[in-house]
Amino acid sequence: MSVEDMDRFSEPTYRIHIGLRRAVDVLGAGGAAFILAPLMLIVALAIWIESGRPILFSQIRLGQYGRPFRMYKFRKFGPDCHSQGCPLTMEADGRLTKVGRVLAVSKLDELPQLWNILRGDMSLVGPRPPLPQEVEQYQPWQRRRLRMRPGLTCLWALEGRSQLRFERLTRLDLLYIDNWSVWLDLKILLKTIPTVLSGRGAH
Repeated sequence: MSVEDMDRFSEPTYRIHIGLRRAVDVLGAGGAAFILAPLMLIVALAIWIESGRPILFSQIRLGQYGRPFRMYKFRKFGPDCHSQGCPLTMEADGRLTKVGRVLAVSKLDELPQLWNILRGDMSLVGPRPPLPQEVEQYQPWQRRRLRMRPGLTCLWALEGRSQLRFERLTRLDLLYIDNWSVWLDLKILLKTIPTVLSGRGAH
């Protein structure tokens, strides 16, 4: 089943809504990048001092309508994992660096995705971008989550993040898509901050 054949839903289709969402993304990501620039520099230096280059880890993910793009994170694993395609999750935590363990729990490793947002690959809020091999395993109803631009945070991030089963994650993504509004995005963003600070639901 192609992405174009997915069921219809209340995706923000009016230009004013799409434009407003993009404006929030650009202003939010740009402002966050400016404010957090010193912190990101500290993280980059910490990675470089502990294990050298590369500082960033990149991986191909699928965005809106299944378009591939390169998503960035601060590297949590040893530098050899950059070329070996190590996972971005903590399932291989035996290879995590000391700095990487802190980044994984705090979710600071995801800050470089602000660049993805400014580029238009992602939004501040939306379904998390899947790997191509994950999408190959999707059931037809699950492919509907590709109809919206992926996000830095999402609705299921507030319910325990990695502790939820994939089917539950997908249903929460579809619930978000079907009820999208700018106010819902702002509410999710505001609730994400204490969730990340508390480490609730992290691996």
